[in-house]
Amino acid sequence: MDLDETLTSRDLINTKMRSILDEATDKWGIKVNRVELKNIMPPHDIQVAMEKQMRAERERRESILQAEGNKAASILQAEGEKQSAILRAEAKKEAMVREAEGEKESRILRAEGEAESIRQIAQANAEGESTIIKNVFKAMKESDIDDNMLALKSMEALEKLAESDSTKLVLPSEAVNFLGSFKGIKEVLSSDKNNK
Repeated sequence: MDLDETLTSRDLINTKMRSILDEATDKWGIKVNRVELKNIMPPHDIQVAMEKQMRAERERRESILQAEGNKAASILQAEGEKQSAILRAEAKKEAMVREAEGEKESRILRAEGEAESIRQIAQANAEGESTIIKNVFKAMKESDIDDNMLALKSMEALEKLAESDSTKLVLPSEAVNFLGSFKGIKEVLSSDKNNK
């Protein structure tokens, strides 16, 4: 039994001593009810050895507890650093996602603005062209241009268009019917020359 056990096991020692003493005294008719060990006084050299053993045991326990504490602290620190790194990465990811969403929305708004601008310009151009065409037709109606003169001017425009080397004319069927009216134009022009 080491010193720690000796010092902490007085009840066990008392119980064993009572049992042994009771057996030994039972032959003489004596009953031992209670034994109490008040003090343990080993020889000096044993006491010194036991104290050294006790000190070594306490130092061993202390170093074990300190090592376990250091281990737990290192684990907690590593866990903390891990969580910190995870949170930093998540924050960076969130910032990048939000920045990308902002850029996306900005591009969408810019594109919508440009599309609206183009639409308004096209509408203004169309309205302007429509107004010009209406004004030309109105002027033509008001000036009482002769249909024969109009046909002649159309022919002159077609002739200039056909003179170009890189121009190919594809005439729809309505234009073919229109070309049939050339005969009438020729007759009109001939009659004008004869009248002069």
